[in-house]
Amino acid sequence: MSKQALKHEIHHADFCVVGGGLSGMCAAIAAARRGLRVVLMHDRPMPGGNASPEIRMWVWGARGENNRETGIIEEILLNNRYRNPMRNYSLWGSVLYEAVRFQENLTLLLNCSCNDLEMDGDRIRSVTGWQTTTQKWHTVEASLFADCSGDSILAPLSGAAFRVGREAADEFGESIAPAKPSRETMGMSLLIQARETTAPQTFIPPTWAAQYADDEDLPYRDHDLGNEEWMWNNFWWIEAGGDRDTIGDTELVRDELLACALGVWDHVKNRGDHHGENWVLDWMGFLPGKRESRRYEGDYIINENDVREGGPFDDVVAYAGWPMDDHHPGGIHHKGKPSKLYETPSPWGIPYRALYSRNVPNLYCAGRNISVSHVAFSSCRVMATCAILGQAVGTAAALAFANGLTPREVGQSRLSELQQALLDDDAFLPGKRRQIPQLTREATLTASDGDPEPLRNGLDRPNAQSFNGWSGSAGSWIQYTFSRPERLGRLRLVFDSDLNRPDTAMLCKYPLQADPASVPATLIRAFRVEALDSSGEWNTVFRETNNHQRLVRITIDAHTQALRLIPEQTWGAPQMNVFAWDVRE
Repeated sequence: MSKQALKHEIHHADFCVVGGGLSGMCAAIAAARRGLRVVLMHDRPMPGGNASPEIRMWVWGARGENNRETGIIEEILLNNRYRNPMRNYSLWGSVLYEAVRFQENLTLLLNCSCNDLEMDGDRIRSVTGWQTTTQKWHTVEASLFADCSGDSILAPLSGAAFRVGREAADEFGESIAPAKPSRETMGMSLLIQARETTAPQTFIPPTWAAQYADDEDLPYRDHDLGNEEWMWNNFWWIEAGGDRDTIGDTELVRDELLACALGVWDHVKNRGDHHGENWVLDWMGFLPGKRESRRYEGDYIINENDVREGGPFDDVVAYAGWPMDDHHPGGIHHKGKPSKLYETPSPWGIPYRALYSRNVPNLYCAGRNISVSHVAFSSCRVMATCAILGQAVGTAAALAFANGLTPREVGQSRLSELQQALLDDDAFLPGKRRQIPQLTREATLTASDGDPEPLRNGLDRPNAQSFNGWSGSAGSWIQYTFSRPERLGRLRLVFDSDLNRPDTAMLCKYPLQADPASVPATLIRAFRVEALDSSGEWNTVFRETNNHQRLVRITIDAHTQALRLIPEQTWGAPQMNVFAWDVRE
């Protein structure tokens, strides 16, 4: 049968996102929520990328107090804590699926691998992918595209400038870069997960498993199941391929990693005392999680010096805060430490100029493929950072489409609007304040106890200088009073989701007694909003009894001269914490 005899579906969109990891998901969701017709094309059967149940990498982000990434990624993680207290990976997969499958304005194409595109001059006109499940070609025509595929498939197809490997130290004046450039990258990891049982369990390795005779064969790689700190070790060090082509050699490296993974478990069970007697191998991945391959060249390439200086860019649209964490290309075959850590400021800002192609004018990039040197990449490659990069790109795409602009032109003429849109959607941008709506700013703000004024200071989380919120007890209230009766329609609230919680979202091993996850105790669960009527009575215009989100938007219909917010219950904490409350027409 010829290619032409197969079905071919054409999709007309405003914005097409290729790659459905966390960055692509957040890009697609952000744009769809701002009204764009979005198509998300992903080559796997489930969204989530490296965080998905297929791979099971952890969603790490910036270190430091109150630096947790918020916005869409926090919404997804809080949904998981609410729906999936035992941190079951199938349920986690359903949370990820739900976030994109049921988003209005978003068409999801799973099992669809992008392998072709059509150019119109120097712009991308359409992309085409093959969907294995339906044996159908899908072509997406759009005005704007985002490559969130990790491996940057649109770069070689479109002619977009990209780079691979490690720059020489003298290119950017980087102190920890090698003297000479190379195509070596960080490797890919194939994870395993263990489960504790009530009785001794045996493990018989296949004949093709790697052999690690004693602990000297796995130096600096913690694998003692009796070590409590091991709860935080997810076998990321079963890694290989950085000394080869992490795209072209993926299948060969996968085979090698399967042998290594089974060899590691054989070592844990059968070669020395690692407190693994009652443990079984519960799951092993067959899809390695990649760290590094192609990186786009944008209008700016972030380098080590930017990271060390905190990235105080005027066009900041996201941030990172993971250490510069450079894995050895040899991975598990390297007998030294598997990675070198170099401390960095946290957070450090990421500029908008690094999130689009310098030579394909309608192409964005987000995730681990943005415009950075290898050294800077080692700090911004983790998935919570990738997620907020995606949200920035999706928000920018909505501005670009609405105003007939290219990605570059958004940065030239709509930068402040982009930053404010992100802040309003509960993104955090270091050094930037959210603008307060006029109606909120001009009203008189009072409270039954405590100082409510920080609610409208434009900083929706604590920092080193201030709490930046209001605290009260159950039943206490916060009130806006207007100079005359106002027609109110929209409320925006930011509650306390405990940005310092030690949350990896999921587990890497399952002991018999695993504490369930839960909605953060600090989040307000129940609250009501009351409006003052013309006779002086307070009437409830909105009530919520089971909130589990940090950012809450409410639609009401009230004509009133005063409005009250009354928190009633948290998920366990004694204090009711609110970081923002805006009232709008």
